[in-house]
Amino acid sequence: MKKIFLISTLLALTSARILAQQSLMPDRNTIISPEIHDDHSVTFRLFAPQAKEVRLVSDCLPEGKNFEDLQKDESGLWSCTVNKLNPELYGYTFSVDGVKVIDPNNVYFIRDVANVFNIFLIDGERADLYKVNDIPHGSLTKIWYQSPTLNKERRMTIYTPPGYESSKQNYPVLYLLHGMGGDENAWTELGRASQILDNLIARGAAKPMIVVMPNGHVIIDAAPGETADGFYKPNTFRLRGGFAGEMEKSFPDIIQFVEKNYRVKADKAHRAIAGLSMGGLHSIAISANYPNTFDYIGLFSAATPQENEKIEVYHNLDQKFKLQKENGYQLYWIGMGKTDFLYQNGTLFRNKLDEIDMKYTYYESQGGHTWRNWRIYLSEFAPLLFKEKESEK
Repeated sequence: MKKIFLISTLLALTSARILAQQSLMPDRNTIISPEIHDDHSVTFRLFAPQAKEVRLVSDCLPEGKNFEDLQKDESGLWSCTVNKLNPELYGYTFSVDGVKVIDPNNVYFIRDVANVFNIFLIDGERADLYKVNDIPHGSLTKIWYQSPTLNKERRMTIYTPPGYESSKQNYPVLYLLHGMGGDENAWTELGRASQILDNLIARGAAKPMIVVMPNGHVIIDAAPGETADGFYKPNTFRLRGGFAGEMEKSFPDIIQFVEKNYRVKADKAHRAIAGLSMGGLHSIAISANYPNTFDYIGLFSAATPQENEKIEVYHNLDQKFKLQKENGYQLYWIGMGKTDFLYQNGTLFRNKLDEIDMKYTYYESQGGHTWRNWRIYLSEFAPLLFKEKESEK
């Protein structure tokens, strides 16, 4: 009997200790991270009882600060709070003992080249353009097209404005190009292009338009993991070949496909082209090599082309710019961040335009070569497109 009593007592004490320990452990289903407070401060949390160091790595931190240390409580829950943030879409990850970790309590994350990170949105001001609001919405289509120039089938993303399916009208088209690390998903997933267009159109700030977002890397058919190549690890070396002139040379295939399969206004006055970084370079070269094609050109932190006799689209650039100027256009828009690593190249390019008196609109922002700036540039550029001329009223 004493033996049974002793065993029962030990079991009770063990259970009590387990329950006591459990009471100290947070319920993982109730952990909120990130928690956005009314004053726009944000608390991040991660349950990692065995970790020795947890850091927040995020673009929400002050410029020049690479990380913020989280503090551990007695339950093993790490946390830190970042002071009041401006309205914006932010990205972040954790570093746990030097290993990059996605926040398990935040299901919202996106890929940029080979990097995956969580996102959160602080409402207000310009960031309201990046939200899904209670307004009419456009549609996104991932569509495959045949490129005769490249002799392959390729994919692009196309945005059609609210009401496109039920209307019979024709629409102007913006061809929107990504940077070196991107693909046909970049502008919708990282750039919030569909939300920006939906909101601008709903406000009456931009004309309803079709937006065509092709893949600028001619050596691949579509975004990583969405081709017959399978689930390879994407990297910038895989996404090479964007500066060989093949994208520019094959671009008429894209225009022909769009104008054959969508209800568009197929003339110069109703075509625009814009791109970021490498896509900005493509926009410069495409608009210069096809000077009767686009009335609106947008360069977002653009890489600039160099004269190259071996690549046809980069040959005789000065003459092509002069012809583009003589043919005329409605808007040549340039956006650049003050700390962008391409800032000096952009200045030299504007000097070149000044030398031939080629008019442009220049928009300078804070920050560098980031999606935060490129979202701003799209939201500034789109409302300027396809304005009616007096003769068309």
